[in-house]
Amino acid sequence: MRAEVALVDFHNATIWRGTTRVFENLNLSIAQHERVAILGPNGSGKTTLLKTIIRDLYPQARPDSWIRILGRDRWDVWELRRRIGIVSHDLHMRYTPTTTALEVVLSGFLSSIGTHGLLADRVRPEQVKASHAALVDMGIASLRDTSLAAMSTGQQRRCLLARALVHRPATLVLDEPTAGLDIAASFDYLRQIRRLAEAGQNILIVTHHLNEIPREVDRVVLLKAGAVFADGSKAEVLTSDRLSELYETPVRVANMDGYFLAYPG
Repeated sequence: MRAEVALVDFHNATIWRGTTRVFENLNLSIAQHERVAILGPNGSGKTTLLKTIIRDLYPQARPDSWIRILGRDRWDVWELRRRIGIVSHDLHMRYTPTTTALEVVLSGFLSSIGTHGLLADRVRPEQVKASHAALVDMGIASLRDTSLAAMSTGQQRRCLLARALVHRPATLVLDEPTAGLDIAASFDYLRQIRRLAEAGQNILIVTHHLNEIPREVDRVVLLKAGAVFADGSKAEVLTSDRLSELYETPVRVANMDGYFLAYPG
């Protein structure tokens, strides 16, 4: 029986952002059906890793070096983005305040920001129906024709989550999913993510905050200064000693009902 290809496979990968070399000879593999959290200080490479997975960035071409997504070195980026749904603060900020909830979700089919101009002619009736169903699933169907400007930040983020899921991607990528949300909106949003995880959705979450890691996440990867600092189960990786070394400040860790919390050491 043929082994399933990895979701992502970094092999001796060197990745630059502008004139800054973020990773050198990075080796990291994530299986398709894993639920993984990636943590690290600012500048550790979290965003670069994510941008490389979704093909906003590319590795330096070298012999015996590759980044394979679902077993392939090369992708039509639009096809790839139909396989991987993404929610990020950066993506959120690219939408204009006048964009409606339905337009946000529909743009997931087009890998676009909204459906203005010529893109509107490419929208099919079945896509409108699926987009409305995604809004229903997120509990915001009543906001279908409401502009982002008239919504709370939590409602806006639910629109982005519906956009990421509307084409039923195999993997959901979350980049700092509760950035900009207050406590009530954060907890509500995390409940949505847990619901998806419990239903079997593959999740890759990039975060600063231990409490954002759903209980269903099995594996944690810590990054520091462009290298994998630790990689393993939550219990193995999220320890006071390891996080104190990672962040270079005393950190204590508590496990409360399967959620990990960090507080000053």
